[in-house]
Amino acid sequence: MAKYRKLSRTSSQRKALIRGQVTALIANGKIVTTEAKAKEIRKVAEGLIAAAVREKDNFDEVTVTAKVARKDADGKRVKEVVDGKKVTVYDEVEKKIKKDQPSRLHARREMLKVLYTVKTNDGTKKGAKEVDLVAKLFDEIAPKYADRNGGYTRIVKIGQRKGDGALEVLLELV
Repeated sequence: MAKYRKLSRTSSQRKALIRGQVTALIANGKIVTTEAKAKEIRKVAEGLIAAAVREKDNFDEVTVTAKVARKDADGKRVKEVVDGKKVTVYDEVEKKIKKDQPSRLHARREMLKVLYTVKTNDGTKKGAKEVDLVAKLFDEIAPKYADRNGGYTRIVKIGQRKGDGALEVLLELV
């Protein structure tokens, strides 16, 4: 018995397809695809969510001091003249950060192997911002499924596609 579906693609194409679909599923919460692809995507997505649920509270809160550039009312850096040169003025600020335990760090890196970087778009190229999907997995999705033992996705059959008659499904996070 086969362990996975080949999806009529080479291994590199198949890996890229699955990575793209899993990224879209986690970013948007649902995707429409064929039934065979959905069943393969579900395996990978549920593994990522299970890892996030397992490691969601595995971090330490650490207070660090950081140097931050002082800014004026316009949001530009404040500069002062020292020895004939313009130098940026820095303030020391105390920040609380989350420091991952080794197992959570490993889970984070394994997730980064699978997920592509996603940029939000407000219509302009300049306004595009990167979305941290790993942080979304740990902070939003994992607490939602903390009391659940698997079964984080749902496949709903939509019907046949008009072009080739393939069975389309909606794959969504429960």
